[in-house]
Formats: sequence, C-alpha cells, structure tokens
Amino acid sequence: MPNAAGPNMVLTKNEMPVQDPKIRSGNFFEVALGYTESQAADEAKRCLGCKNKPCVSDCPVNIDIPAFIGEIAAGDFEKAYEIITRYNALPAICGRVCPQETQCEGSCIRGRRGEPVAIGRLERFAADYHNAQEKPDDRKITAAEKHGGNRVAVVGSGPAGLACAGNLARKGYGVTIFEALHVEGGVLSYGIPEFRLPKAIVQKEIQGLKNRGVEIAVNTVIGKTLTIDELFDTYGYKAVFIGSGAGLPKFMNIPGENLNGVYSANEFLTRINLMKAYTVDSSTPIHRGKKVAVVGGGNVAMDAARCARRLGAEVVVIYRRTEKELPARLEEVEHAKEEGIVFQFLTNPVSITGNEKGWVSKIICQKMVLSEPDESGRARPVPLEGSEKETEADCVIMSIGTSPNPLIKSTTAGLDMQKWGGIIADEKTGQTSRRGIFAGGDAVTGAATVILAMGAGKKAAEAIDAYITGK
Repeated sequence: MPNAAGPNMVLTKNEMPVQDPKIRSGNFFEVALGYTESQAADEAKRCLGCKNKPCVSDCPVNIDIPAFIGEIAAGDFEKAYEIITRYNALPAICGRVCPQETQCEGSCIRGRRGEPVAIGRLERFAADYHNAQEKPDDRKITAAEKHGGNRVAVVGSGPAGLACAGNLARKGYGVTIFEALHVEGGVLSYGIPEFRLPKAIVQKEIQGLKNRGVEIAVNTVIGKTLTIDELFDTYGYKAVFIGSGAGLPKFMNIPGENLNGVYSANEFLTRINLMKAYTVDSSTPIHRGKKVAVVGGGNVAMDAARCARRLGAEVVVIYRRTEKELPARLEEVEHAKEEGIVFQFLTNPVSITGNEKGWVSKIICQKMVLSEPDESGRARPVPLEGSEKETEADCVIMSIGTSPNPLIKSTTAGLDMQKWGGIIADEKTGQTSRRGIFAGGDAVTGAATVILAMGAGKKAAEAIDAYITGK
C-alpha cells in the first residue's frame, strides 16, 4: 500500500546497525544487528509504491514487495510477514543472504537518484519480528489427502529443495526430503558462516516446514543409500525433485595443492559451520593458520577469509582480476576490509611450496593483466611473464568454484547432463530428460545464489503438481 502521509524522500538508506569491526573480527556472532521498529518504518516510507512494481519482476520468487513494505510503513509488521510468506518460505534467510543489490533493489526507482529502498533489510526485519513474537507451537500438520496421498521425494535440503518441498506441502502433497548430511539445510548450514546466517534461524525456518508436514530423512545419500529408481519402484513416490546442489570443489591443479594446510573452501567452511571447529571444545580438527591466503573473489571466498580472520589469522585474498570484477557482494567485501583482510588484485597462484614437514610455507603468484572479455563477459586475465612473487602462508584456501557431485548421474539411467556435470532441466519447469524427475538450483545451473535456487524449486513444485494431476 502506498504511504498515505507521503513518501520519505531521503536519498540514503537507513544504516544497518552492525558490530564494531574490531570486536566482530574475533567472534562468530552475527555482524548485522537488524533494524529497530522505528528504523524499519522510516525506511519503508522511502518506498514510492510504484504501480508497475519493477522490484517484483526482478525478484526470483516474485514477492509483492511494495505491498509488504507498505504494511511495515503502516506499522502492521505481522501483515508484512504474512504477505512475504505467500511467496517465500524462508524470509529470515533471504533477508540476510540474497544479493538484493543485483535483483529487487537493482531495479528500485529510488536508486536512480540516491540509494534504493533497503528491501532485503526490511524483509529480514519482518521475519525477525514475527519469529520474536511467535509462541512455541508443537503441532504437526499432516499433509492433506486431497491429492490421493500422492507423495513426492526431494533430494537435498538446501534452498532449492526446501522451497520445492514447502510449496508442495501447501498443495497437500506428502513430501520427504532426503539429506546426505546429518543436519538439514544444505549450503545454508554447512556453507554460510554463523556471523552472516545464524544456524538457529535456519533451523527455525526448517521447523516451519516440518510443522506443515514435510518429513526430512538425514544421513541418506541418494545414489548410494537409496537410488532414484528405488524411490519410484520400492517406495512409491510419484515424482522426484533433485536439488542436491553443487558441492564438489574445484582446484587449480598447480604444484603443491596436496600439501598439508591446503583446503577447499567447502571443507574449511563445513568444518567451521557444521562442526563448530572454531569453538574451544570442538572435537573437529582444523588448521588455524597464522598467515592464510584465500584464492578467489566470490561470496564463498569472502566467507572463508572472514572465518580465517576470526580464527586469529592474517588473511590475504588473491584474485586474478581487479576489484571492479569481484563477484562477491559489495557488502561482504566492505565487511572483510573493515575486519582487516587484505586484497591482492590482478594476482594468480602458480604454485605452493612446503616445509620439510610437508606443510604449506609459501604461495607463489604471478601478476596478471586484463585483456579482451571471455565467455563470462568479464575481462580475461593474462599472466605477465617474469612477474612471479612469493608470499608467506601457512594455510591456503581454494575458492574457485564448485560442480555437482556425479553420484546421481552415475546411478540414474536416462538422465541427461551438461558436459560440466550439471543436470539438463527445463528452465521454466525443472523437467529433466526422465519422466517424473525434476531438478533445479545449483545441481542444474552450477553455483549461484540462494534465492535463484529457491525460485527454481518453486517453479518445479508447480510443474510437479501439474504432472501428477495431469494438468
């Protein structure tokens, strides 16, 4: 609803309260502290309530953004939450980790002269407000029988799987999510640090799905514990959605990558996020390097660098392009710099050397220059001959991308795949080459964002409903 008193025409967003960098760089508590009620209402009044709603079309799950912001401006925070959850089952998560600046906020009219409305911060506020008011509810709603007891299996409890399961549960289907790890949440639990996304919030959102009747089976590796064919033939599921993500790390294949002290970002973050290796009494070992080099420039690289910093290390991020080409969110880069992390741009590793005990001692890098754009549209980095330079490091974290695990492909006949390992699926429906099997999220696109994976899961749920009902 438009603001009856007229919009707040201040050109800048309300600042997000945050922990002091000197304090937060030594703990794993959440960095961003959230808006107060008055800050949220004031920020909401910056929304113009546009009739054409460009922000909605650029939201992967098409939340009615002006409507929920209008309710915040009017002081009805619960109504705002109710509007958001018509479209998005995980608002407290998305409000924290979505790249709003390149999606909804990127098309906000207010951004043409000044800063856009802080849509993500307001989504987080509405979700946090609701969760703070909500009373404990032990009820468990069993799935309705309006679809004749038809059941759907979902592989993976990351954002794509959770979104698909939530939307199917709303339609009355019996849904079981099969998760390979011992904790639900997928990348939300093992990949994103506590200081960006508290795990209590992830579990709170997942509990909401369980209360709607969604069942989750952990420690179940599809392709090993059970096959997809068994889900159909033995257990009677009518459709299967594959949202198993892209958790297989890539390496550079340079000399020294097998030395002690070299991690993939996935392993490093899993040990910290899922197994709490940063706590004093953790039984999970982790190498606490004093000088850590993180290779890569995406959000995962920022997460790994900021975790290493919190373990007491001096940290340098090595990226082969310039700061302008960094794929990480601007906010994450700014937070990393505030916490004392150093960036080396136009630099690329060529080898890693070790000491007599087999541990990392140095990383040798080469200077780069930018040339013509590559297939990604970004300037292609070219090595500058004779520019090698040594940097002391006792730990190196590789964060140069991931790909889907080939286990499902190797155990599922008739499933067409991309050459790089992604499942081939229809962009609008998630339908794969096998009847009754749908897929979405990083398992199809490669590593992307939480909200894009959720959008794919939501679309697939609609297609699965149409498939089962014969529509």
